[in-house]
Amino acid sequence: MVSSKVQNSIYDIKISTVSSGSIAGHNAVQELTAMDLAMKLHYLRFVYYFKAPTFDGLNILKIKETMFNWLNHAYISCGRLRRAESGRSFIKCNDSGVRVTEAKCHLSLDEWLESKDDSRHKLLVSNQVLGPDLAFSPLVLIQLTDFKCGGKSLGMSWSHVLGDAFSAVGFINLWAQVMAGHYPAQPLTMGQQQNHTFDFKDPNPSPDPLSAKRVGPVGDLWSTSNHSKMESFSFYISPSELTRLQAQVCGEKVDEQIPVFECICVVIWQCLAKVRNGSGPQVVTICRKDLKTRHKGVITNESQTIGLVKTGTSVGKHTPLELGSLLMNKADDERLKIEEAMEKDDTLPDFLIYGANLTFVDLSDASFYEMEVRGQKPVHVDCFIDNIGDEGVVLVLPTPKGCSDGRVVSVTLPENQVSELKLVLKQEWCIA
Repeated sequence: MVSSKVQNSIYDIKISTVSSGSIAGHNAVQELTAMDLAMKLHYLRFVYYFKAPTFDGLNILKIKETMFNWLNHAYISCGRLRRAESGRSFIKCNDSGVRVTEAKCHLSLDEWLESKDDSRHKLLVSNQVLGPDLAFSPLVLIQLTDFKCGGKSLGMSWSHVLGDAFSAVGFINLWAQVMAGHYPAQPLTMGQQQNHTFDFKDPNPSPDPLSAKRVGPVGDLWSTSNHSKMESFSFYISPSELTRLQAQVCGEKVDEQIPVFECICVVIWQCLAKVRNGSGPQVVTICRKDLKTRHKGVITNESQTIGLVKTGTSVGKHTPLELGSLLMNKADDERLKIEEAMEKDDTLPDFLIYGANLTFVDLSDASFYEMEVRGQKPVHVDCFIDNIGDEGVVLVLPTPKGCSDGRVVSVTLPENQVSELKLVLKQEWCIA
């Protein structure tokens, strides 16, 4: 719950729309892949914090001028959703633009960042979803908030139907590059449908993949509701603490090295199992970047692996090393199964991926802090995912460049599990 002091600190809100400076989309049609449509109910929200004098002297008109040039090279994001006669959604590249919100904050940037209330970040980025008027719903929304005594936040709401978190970061980083006069050779493009062959005549179709939860149908309002109220919190793990966690996870097996991301997953997985009386969750999902299928200048949902890991028995019966080994070696990538489930169903099912199981997302090498505006980089970046399932999501995020190479971990769970999880993390692993 956002404190009233923070809640009431945002004021003077103005809303407008900015599109490409010239006709860019030419009313082209951008088809959506099965994976794009499988991710359509999720939304990525980012908040970048910049200290003064990063934006000094740049009034809103000058900022919008830079956006005109930026969106010339990213015109797909300015499109709007349409439905074909078959019912399948696509993007009409009609230059309708991105939504821009201007706001002010009564607090200084330092005061804002000193707060321990993670929910405050949500005041600095749009919480809108797509629909119910899909034809008029922006795919991307930007919020620029001025803090007292200087400093500015840049919030971006990104519809996951466009691409994954790495695509979104590449998109916003392109704006900074264009502001500096560095233009890409070609506009951003979207990933293409993979040429997979599915047996549509199979009398015994496969069940839905375990990494996806069928919901809805949602119709033209691309949103769902949770059975439990969700709450988020985050914590920082220093390099020395990461080393300690790795040693604790590996135990006496000094010849086995579990990577940092998997160690963090083990810690939270095992602690959450204790919160849930030791038995589960026995199935978790691991999302991470697939370097083999990622290409520069392409926004896509095809380049994030969606790995399913099953224990088969109670989590409490496994050592941390056994769980780490499962995460490293037994993750079954279910992207093809998800695509098959989408393509085989004429009704185009609505799925939740994040939070269908407890979901760990590795964003530790996302280039949040490579965004540079007039020689200045963000002092902090917050990221969260909206519209997730009740099993919860854990994001592993990088720290600012120049800081020690630790990790920020952001956890979103049903609120009745949060306080107990914090207690178990502190008792079992000395994480506060």
